[in-house]
This record gives sequence, structure tokens and C-alpha cells, in this order.
Amino acid sequence: MASIFKQKYTVAGENGKRVRKQSQSWYIDYKAAGGIRKRVKGFKDKQATAQLAAKLEKESELADAGIVDRFKEHRKRPLREHLEDFENALLADGLTEQHAKTTRKRAEQIFDGCGFCLWNDISASKTQVYIAKLQKSKSMKTCKHYQQAAKQFCFWMVRDQRANESPIAHLKTITVTKDDTEQRRALEPDEIRTLLQYTQTAKKTHGMAGNERALLYRLAVETGLRAFELRSLRVSSFDLGRQIVTVKGKDTKNSKNAILPLREDTTKLFKDFLSCKLPQTPVFNMPHRSSIVKMFRKDLKAVGIDPADSGRGKLDFHGLRHTFGSLLASSGVHPKTAQELMRHSDINLTMSRYTHTFRGQEAKAVEALPDLSRPSQQKRRATGTDGIAYKPAYKKLAKKPYSGCDRSATIGNETNTRRPTIAESMDYGKSLENKQLGNKKTLLSSSDNKAKTQWAGLDSNQRRLTPMGLQPIPFSHSGTDPTRTDQFTRP
Repeated sequence: MASIFKQKYTVAGENGKRVRKQSQSWYIDYKAAGGIRKRVKGFKDKQATAQLAAKLEKESELADAGIVDRFKEHRKRPLREHLEDFENALLADGLTEQHAKTTRKRAEQIFDGCGFCLWNDISASKTQVYIAKLQKSKSMKTCKHYQQAAKQFCFWMVRDQRANESPIAHLKTITVTKDDTEQRRALEPDEIRTLLQYTQTAKKTHGMAGNERALLYRLAVETGLRAFELRSLRVSSFDLGRQIVTVKGKDTKNSKNAILPLREDTTKLFKDFLSCKLPQTPVFNMPHRSSIVKMFRKDLKAVGIDPADSGRGKLDFHGLRHTFGSLLASSGVHPKTAQELMRHSDINLTMSRYTHTFRGQEAKAVEALPDLSRPSQQKRRATGTDGIAYKPAYKKLAKKPYSGCDRSATIGNETNTRRPTIAESMDYGKSLENKQLGNKKTLLSSSDNKAKTQWAGLDSNQRRLTPMGLQPIPFSHSGTDPTRTDQFTRP
């Protein structure tokens, strides 16, 4: 049910105190079509306001039932009025003035080309036919932008409660392949040097002097700024002390502030160039958008560079941004850093579209591959031509161990009471056990063979007194006692 009331408000009185008052006119609060609550101003007469409230409430019920068209007022308005409101809504959403204006003009061109004047005139079939004709003079990518602008306007009409549905919502979106888009190429480093050297002393053209064009091209190559971003620069945009340039969010494509570093030598050039200009003065006296392309291509032709597409892509002013991305890649800059400097939201856009290979890079990459004509290292080792001397991994052990090395039966056995001999109790000349030597029973060293030979050359008395591994001291008849064992020395 609709309600009628007078609005109350507070004002300052004569003595400074707040005074509560109410409006002279009556107001109506009711539920409009679609369940939306609305408040409208009535009359000073309460009875007249009640009659208006009943009328509004009845129209809402009929609109919900489908008997009355609730969008009747919007259908009567011309499309141009709706397009103006559409542009203002885009600006309110945060889009740049140039983007909002371009979107409106694209939608307006389609409606004018099809002959649409009112909302009811919009037809999906006529729109499709006009876009098909547009493809003969414009690229597929451009036609896709025109179609998106028309669809965006119709969706806004529905969202703003000016229409119930979009008449072109079911149109199939144009698919753009890589072959349908115009390919750009990047300038070679030598081409950039030649261009900057020429424009530094060139004559004035399109309202820009030669040295001004040289600084413009150089700044575009070293920062990747777009043409409209360069046009928005003011003297105050440069902080030469910190060597940075700042572009405000209202002048960038993504509506975010862009803070980009400058090279030291470039900073010195701009310090001289901006020394006599006021802070709010534009840095460059740039011509119109189409004239910038003409000016740039004129300078390219003057230095012998063909801007036309010769298989690698065409050259225009936006190609300087492609050059910036390609120079970052060729300099070994990390892809994430390049993405931040290019201000892209997707790394694939940075690496696939804005990164190009320069001449000679493919040949250098192939030359860096390993030489496959040389023999493999395994083959050189097999033939002994690798220059490395062969060394065995281990030393061979002696063939035969000493026969008396196994003392497990005589030492540490409580049941065996035999007293070990002097040779068995001594550690000199011992060999390892059979388990430690493995399958091959070999002597540890040549000293064992020498001791065995000396042992065989002694008589029975000397064998009894001489331990294995000790050499006897030759004695004479000068008082040497042959029975003393301390006269023997180790070999």
C-alpha cells in the first residue's frame, strides 16, 4: 500500500538552536513495477496527493501483470539521449574520457548506419548485416570492438531499468584470429639510433621541432608510454631528482597511476629541455592521433626505413611500445619485471604480442647449441683419447695369506688350554683373516715373502728362538749369546 507523509527536516533557528520543521508538500512512498520502492513528491493538498498515489499504485499493478508497458517513457526517448546518459555512466564507472567517448561513438555509428532512432527500432538482423559490410573496410578486430560497444549499450539499458531485455544479446561474438589482426614489428637497435640521430637536427613538421620529436621517440622507446599517455604529460610529471616520470590514473589505459624510471642520460636531456617551462605546461606539442602516425612514418622514410608490412609487420607510433618490450627481453630482463614495466595484467600479453626477436638472434641461439660433430666422451674414453690417465679403482691384495693367521681356535677359547707360542703371541707379521680377504688368498706385502725366505735359511735352533717376521743379528765370537732373543731386530 502507498503511504502519504510530509518530510521533516531540521534547520538552525534565530538563537542558534536546531528547529524541527516539516515540508509544505506531501510525499508518496509506494512500490513500483518490479517490487522497487519509490518516493515521489505530491501536492500541497492531501486529497490530491492521495489520488495521485492511488493512480501510481494502480499503474504498478498493471505493469506487473503485463497490461501496461512500464518502459513506455524510455521507448519514446531518442537513442541519442540514451547514448549521452550511457557515456556519463561509463565515466562514473572510472573509465577515461577518451575510452568512454570512443565506446559511445562506436555504438552510435552502428545505430546510425542501420537507421535506428528509437529503442524499438533496434534489430539484431540489421545489426549483423551492417557489421558484415563494415568488415570490408575495417579489420576483424575493429569490427569486434564496434559490436562490443553496441552490446554494452544495450546491456546498460537493461541494467538501468530502461528496457526489459537486450535485442542483440544473442548475436555471436566475432572471433579474431592472429591472421586477422594487423601485425606490428619492433625497431632494430641500429634503426632507433639512426632515427634519433636524424630527428635531432631535422626540420619542424606537424608542429613539432626535430629535437622535440627525438625526445618524444626516445621517451616512448625507454618507457613504453602510449601516444595519449605522452600527450597528457606535464612538466610537473617529471621528478628529475628521482629520475622518474608519473602518469596519472585518469590518463592511463588501466586507470592506475604509472610511475616509470628514467635513464640517467635521458634525465639530463629532459633537464635542459624543461628548464624554461612552467609546471602545468604540456611537455610535447603533439599533433592529432592520425597526424602522429603520419609524422612518425615520414621520419622513418627519411632515414630509409620502410614502415609498410614487409612480412615482419608494419611500423607505426605504437610500434615504439613493441620496441620497448622487445628491448627488455633481449637485455635479459625477468619476464615479471617486464610485465610490471609494460603495465600488463597478463604475462602472455607481454611475452607473445609485445616481444619480438631482432635480426641475428635466431642465428646466435643456434650457434650456442653444443657441437654434435665431435665424438662423444664415452667414445673418447674407450679409444683413450680423452687425455685422462687410467687409474684402477682399488689395489690388488696379495695372493696367499699367512697360514697361521687364524687364531680363533687358540685365543679366547676357554676349552683349549694350550699356551700360544712366541710367534703366535706377537702381532708382528700378522695377515688378515680369511673372511676379511675374501675368496682370493694372497699375501699382504712382499715383507711376508722375505721373512719366509729368511725363516727357511735358519737351522733348527735358530727357528725355535727366532719369531716369524724378525731378522737375526749376525753374531761373532766376541761374547754374543745366541740364546738371547733381544738381539733380534725387526725387518
